[in-house]
Amino acid sequence: MIIWIASYPKSGNTWLRAFITSLLYKDKNLNSLDKLRQIHAYPLSKDFYHIIDNFENFKEISENWEKSQSILNLDKKIKFLKTHHILCSINNNFFTTYKNSLGAIYIVRDPRNVITSLKHHYSLKNYDEALEFMLDKDRFSGKLDKKNNYIRETEFPTYISNWNNHYKAWKNFKKNYLLIKYEDLMTNPKKKFKEIGKYLSKLLQIKIEDIDVEEAILKSSFQNLKKSEEKFGFDEAPTDDITNKKKKFFNLGPDNDWKKNLPNNVRKKIEDNFSAEMEELNYL
Repeated sequence: MIIWIASYPKSGNTWLRAFITSLLYKDKNLNSLDKLRQIHAYPLSKDFYHIIDNFENFKEISENWEKSQSILNLDKKIKFLKTHHILCSINNNFFTTYKNSLGAIYIVRDPRNVITSLKHHYSLKNYDEALEFMLDKDRFSGKLDKKNNYIRETEFPTYISNWNNHYKAWKNFKKNYLLIKYEDLMTNPKKKFKEIGKYLSKLLQIKIEDIDVEEAILKSSFQNLKKSEEKFGFDEAPTDDITNKKKKFFNLGPDNDWKKNLPNNVRKKIEDNFSAEMEELNYL
């Protein structure tokens, strides 16, 4: 059964995975970033080997979401999967079902801070282009654009839609759903990470002590992850489209503050377009 670690891109998914892997996987020979491999992304091409013929055909991919996840679940073990995919159905084919899924942790972040990280990660030219990305209900990350054209080799097609649709869609996941705000992890880490620990303890039927949570918080801190990336590299770091060199994955972290970084006209457009969801999340 799958426990989803879901989010819109650049919302804290990696931080959450680092905490969970630090909490549950105690191998001292692995640094915090190596441990992240214990939670792989979905969908990936390897999940569809021997199932589909055309990795560029989103219709064919969507028709086989359930089958690919059923195969992953053949071992009858609980597993975590990271995804930026929107929770959707295409021609009555559902991204996931409760038959395959045990729960979902959804991490959400103020879109006024998401946009700066998004701009850096995807090598977008400016804030206007990053805003267009966030507003596009037909947006794919990786290989597909609005017209379902194959455009990149680096990532399996992942339909993310726009920021507010993504949040609203995953909110409809009713089975063991836990909503976490990135900002709460920043301002009150002990309380919120203990909440995640309690959630995991219940689903995994294991005992998690407060000391284990506190140690995992330290190991998964931005500073520690940044040092690990500088020392060992990080295979999830983006590649600059112009220089073809790896960029920093752990870039601004706590210094990503929309009040300092974001132009007022872009801030206003974000607030106008996402006002209902931002008010619901107390961002406005």
